[in-house]
Amino acid sequence: MAGRLHVGTSGWNYDWPDFYEGVAKSRRLEGYARVFDSVEINGSFYRLQKRATYRKWRDLTPRGFRFAVKANRYLTHNKKLKDATGPISLERDRAKGLGAKHGATLWQLPRQLRRDDERLDAWLRTLSRKWPSGRHVLEPRHPSWFHPKVADALAARDVAFCMSDSPDWPLWERANTDLVYVRLHGHTRLYHSRYSKRSLEHWAERIVTWLRQGRGVYVFFDNTDSGHAPKDAMRLRRLVGDA
Repeated sequence: MAGRLHVGTSGWNYDWPDFYEGVAKSRRLEGYARVFDSVEINGSFYRLQKRATYRKWRDLTPRGFRFAVKANRYLTHNKKLKDATGPISLERDRAKGLGAKHGATLWQLPRQLRRDDERLDAWLRTLSRKWPSGRHVLEPRHPSWFHPKVADALAARDVAFCMSDSPDWPLWERANTDLVYVRLHGHTRLYHSRYSKRSLEHWAERIVTWLRQGRGVYVFFDNTDSGHAPKDAMRLRRLVGDA
């Protein structure tokens, strides 16, 4: 049985005049949701969102729409995954406002944080105990994490390994669970560069394979600063459809 694909961008509240033509700034989420069926909430990384805010966003989007929440940096960057019980519980309780539209939570590690199996195991045990019903994704950026033992440890707790494409840190294409999560930050210029047809064809081929394997796939374009993200997302979606 084929899996389901969600393609979107990392955030939606950007000045993209071509994409939001005729859409008021206060109605951008509704305008976005008329084109895409998912979005990665990026602002939650910098500031915890209220449950009421999540509830409002849930109500503004159509049935079947999915949000991915980028977990707040307090636990990942300040605490570096230590003392995780309180931050995980707070993140979980706030995200309840999204209801069934909460697709996954992304936990992004700082790029200088090296692999630490003991720290990872403690975080995974806490995550399984405090938030067992959610789908979770870990995005390490230091290459020391790119090891089969790490992927297997995550898979044992049903946590996906994020594939993160960027010119500033390496990419490890490893699908370790039935959920595949891809972040495309700009291949040659971080947050800015447009993806080439060849690059998008590569990802489209990989996505088709994962879908045929029955995996669910999320792909979010984070090359938002020059306005390429929504255009590349639509291009990729067409290529997958053609394949």
